[in-house]
Amino acid sequence: MLASMIANYLKRNFPQIQKWAYNASEFNKYGLYRDDIIYETEDVKEALKRLPPDVMEARIFRLVRAAQLDCQKKVLPQEQWTKFEEDEPYLLPHLMDVIKERKEREEWEAN
Repeated sequence: MLASMIANYLKRNFPQIQKWAYNASEFNKYGLYRDDIIYETEDVKEALKRLPPDVMEARIFRLVRAAQLDCQKKVLPQEQWTKFEEDEPYLLPHLMDVIKERKEREEWEAN
């Protein structure tokens, strides 16, 4: 929650810092999106199951291509890098739903 609040504050007030941090992370040089590199917890695994098949196939393609590029010690040509402005969260809405449902279930079971 705090990380989300900080990200929103930075996005509103310091977009150039957020863009710099995005490019400094270098995952975009492999054609990956932010949601491609989220650590796979149980919640993330459940959110991945809820993705439409075409979105999941695109994710798998990006991950396989990035692994292959990494093995070859290469990156994509700069015109194929993922741009900050184009990186829309595709997994985050599903993940937020999963977390909300889990918390509701935990509250229900606690009572």
